[in-house]
Formats: sequence, C-alpha cells, structure tokens
Amino acid sequence: MKRLESHLLGIDHGDVVLFSDFENDGEMWTGSGPRECRKHIMFDQRYREPPIVQVSISLWDAKASTALRAELVTRDVTTQGFDIVFRTWADTRFARIRAAWTAIGALPHSDDWELY
Repeated sequence: MKRLESHLLGIDHGDVVLFSDFENDGEMWTGSGPRECRKHIMFDQRYREPPIVQVSISLWDAKASTALRAELVTRDVTTQGFDIVFRTWADTRFARIRAAWTAIGALPHSDDWELY
C-alpha cells in the first residue's frame, strides 16, 4: 500500500489512441511475432512523487479469426509522466487500441522543502 502524506491529492486521467494500424497496414495489423507500441503521457501538473497509475483498454478492434493475446502496462512512471506499453505476439492482429488511464498521487505544496 502506498501511503500519501500530503493533504493535496491529485487525480489526473485521459483516454488516448495508441495506434490505428488498419488504416496504413501497420505492424500491429499485418505483422506477426512479438510487437510493441509505446506512448508517452504527460500529466497536467507535476506530482510530488511518482503517482500510482492504472491503465485499461477503452477500445480494441481485433481480427476475430486469431487468438487475442495482449498485455497493457505502465512503464517509467515519474512525477511528470509515464509510458503506456501495449504488447501482442504470435499471429494476433489488432487494428486499433485506445487506452484509458488514471493517476493518483500527492501534489507538491508550497511548504515542501527541496534539498539540492
């Protein structure tokens, strides 16, 4: 459990298209084997420390004749942003993916001290 020691709590959220590969015969739609898409997200405001970030698929458009194999995770979470990473493999084909995200964490306060 992450304990927040601030009375200033920030909640940021968004919904972002990670790719739309059916439009241009991109790798997620025409490829096979391990594939990855990474998108960097910037928060509206800086957090005091890296927040907790949750991601989910808000839209997926996939080829139904193959098994659906996918992973959606966060990576490199900082006080200013993070990466959403979508992975698939084998013969799975995705036309497009949209991901929703929510970040919750402590915000900086004017009384906070920063040591250099």
